[in-house]
Amino acid sequence: MSAPSDRAAAPGGAEPGPRPGPAGAVGRERAGRLLLAAFAAAAAADLASLLAGWDTGHVLAKPLLMPLLAAYALTRRAPRLLVAALLFGWGGDVALLFDAEPAFLAGMGSFAAGHVCYLLLFRRGRAHPWLGAVYAAALVGTVGLLWGDLPADLRIPVACYSLLLTAMAFRSGAFGLRAGLGGALFLLSDTLIATGVAAWPQPPRPDFWIMATYSAAQYLLAGGVLAGARAYRRTVVPGGGRRDPAPT
Repeated sequence: MSAPSDRAAAPGGAEPGPRPGPAGAVGRERAGRLLLAAFAAAAAADLASLLAGWDTGHVLAKPLLMPLLAAYALTRRAPRLLVAALLFGWGGDVALLFDAEPAFLAGMGSFAAGHVCYLLLFRRGRAHPWLGAVYAAALVGTVGLLWGDLPADLRIPVACYSLLLTAMAFRSGAFGLRAGLGGALFLLSDTLIATGVAAWPQPPRPDFWIMATYSAAQYLLAGGVLAGARAYRRTVVPGGGRRDPAPT
């Protein structure tokens, strides 16, 4: 009679399932390293293109980022919600390549769906109350300052999106320092986009800073979620039981 397999559900709806054998584990590890290197190369190419003002390079490199990061996450047995969040990010990335208001709204909607996935992943654990006060003040201050300078038809969508994004950034802090930094950088990246829409003064090469903070944010969020999923799997007791994991 075979030993019972471990089927306890991990955070985000992933099922650990039977652990891969040594050969499979080595193959997944090698594939993961290659995919992560490809993500880093695509991010470097995208940022270099933005610095050089080469739009074609940006258009080619940007759509590769999130699929490569999602594929890397899959080699690490990622929760399904993390993969969904990254792919919704890819949808937003592609939409924002088009300079038109409908594309902007579609991109914002796709990113919003990704934030919902992250919020579901971060529903466990407790964030520090003082951090909530900081994020609430940042939300009210930013939206209040931007409100009059945003196009009238974008004010409500931007305010609703900002609320969802800020909630995600706040809750990410409950999942550890890495994820918390990722949430903060995502908020910073999208704030730079919003100030551009409002025609506020921008730093030199604003698209470079937007993509630098965004790429780092998604990488840190994914790494934080994967670390939390690994910690969860270590709490699973052979035979089907499990202990509740501490927040990571």
